[in-house]
Amino acid sequence: MRVIAGKLRSRQLKSVDSKLTRPTTDKNKENLFNMIGPYFDGGVCLDLFGGSGGLGIEAISRGMEKLYTVDKQYKAFQVIKENFRLLNIENQACAYKMDYQKALQKFNDDNLSFDLVLLDPPYGLKITQKIIEFLLENQMLNHGCLIVVEDLNEEVFDIPKSLILKKKQSYGITTLQILKYEE
Repeated sequence: MRVIAGKLRSRQLKSVDSKLTRPTTDKNKENLFNMIGPYFDGGVCLDLFGGSGGLGIEAISRGMEKLYTVDKQYKAFQVIKENFRLLNIENQACAYKMDYQKALQKFNDDNLSFDLVLLDPPYGLKITQKIIEFLLENQMLNHGCLIVVEDLNEEVFDIPKSLILKKKQSYGITTLQILKYEE
């Protein structure tokens, strides 16, 4: 696993040695960022199911200013922190070991809002709708915020009126959806 493009291009990332995470392949990561960017002029990114931190780190490499990464698994949290340290981005990236619901509540209490939200939850949880509704109800999305959802093809959720489906791409058993927030 490596950083594909930007200021950290070609840097290797550590991955979680566990069956509890599914690292996004370099090819899928490149496809994803080509769809949403491929580069950013600042902004705040939330990676709610961080795994090894690869997607959020890619966003930082491509120009996001700040990254908040969350994972409840201790091994994943350790790897994320190690990757931040190895890439010397601790001043731009924060890692939290907690459940996604507690993290969302914490970020809401801290009055954070985001320009890019990465949602790649564990398969089968059917929580995407709930997460998006929480972000919208608590006004945690900046105008133009992109929400990237990667989930099983059969995971269907209703897209609220304030979000526009920009792209939808299937990769085997998974579907990648890019949503844009319009106030």
